[in-house]
Amino acid sequence: MWSCCLPIKKTESVIIMSDDRYLTFALGKGRLANKTMELFEKIGITCEEMKEKDSRKLIFVNEEMKFKFFLAKGPDVPTYVEYGAADIGVVGKDTIMEENRRVYEVLDLGYGKCRMCVCGPESARELLKHHEMIRVASKYPNIAKDYFYNKKHQTVDIIKLNGSVELGPIVKLSDVIVDIVETGSTLKENGLGVLEEICPLSARMIVNQVSMQMEPERIKKLIHDLKACL
Repeated sequence: MWSCCLPIKKTESVIIMSDDRYLTFALGKGRLANKTMELFEKIGITCEEMKEKDSRKLIFVNEEMKFKFFLAKGPDVPTYVEYGAADIGVVGKDTIMEENRRVYEVLDLGYGKCRMCVCGPESARELLKHHEMIRVASKYPNIAKDYFYNKKHQTVDIIKLNGSVELGPIVKLSDVIVDIVETGSTLKENGLGVLEEICPLSARMIVNQVSMQMEPERIKKLIHDLKACL
């Protein structure tokens, strides 16, 4: 089973199909990509080129298996997949929610687990309970807007930040923040805590809609093998 994340706008895929075409993977850079390749190796998918630390290549190829891989910043992965530059992507659930691209979300890979939460000083808890007008700082304005407007039905002023959002409540820029929480130690050190949990997060696999129609056997076998491994 897979679910479809659908935005309002419509787009067209640029995938070109052929009998011996490659399946192309876009992987979020860093730990996520490393963890994904470790998982892929367990089901027999390898790419020796990716192990060359000094390589300046942008595209890595397994010619025998007809797979291509490239690394991208997390927020760009759903874009590559939606537009067909990649058939398959691996990225965090937070990015999928924030970018809201037209892709199929097919598998929870189970690693990179954390939570998306509303955080702030304990004094802000009452503001959340009584649905007062508050300011919310976040790197994830779309997730924050959806949570407060559509789930809590609370009107808020959302402020987009790119750096340490924990500063928001400390310097009185915002009443609360919406951010990813792993251990909560940074929050605690700065006098903040989790006030509400929005949703659990982890690494997910996404698939281009046209690719799913044109390469169903290869993609479904990949999903099946990964499920068996997980």
